[in-house]
Amino acid sequence: MKYRKKPVEIEAFQWTGESGEIEVPEWFAEYTGKRCSPFVQNKFGESVVLIETLEGIMTAEPGDYIIKGVKGELYPCKPDIFEMTYEPV
Repeated sequence: MKYRKKPVEIEAFQWTGESGEIEVPEWFAEYTGKRCSPFVQNKFGESVVLIETLEGIMTAEPGDYIIKGVKGELYPCKPDIFEMTYEPV
């Protein structure tokens, strides 16, 4: 049996990994303000974001999209998967 994903609108932005003052959506600023800083350095010296998801802690790397789901949950998504799954509205 085949299934098609229901059309659902989500909010998302592509995280660049830039340090300093970066423009992020208010919902992400609220998320980072309520928890200790999710920005850490990985073993390659890049800045990454740790996101608490329903499946556990996930890592968003520079270039990944950070998505706010239909129930307000946050999770990272690789650019190629995001572009195959979503389109602007």
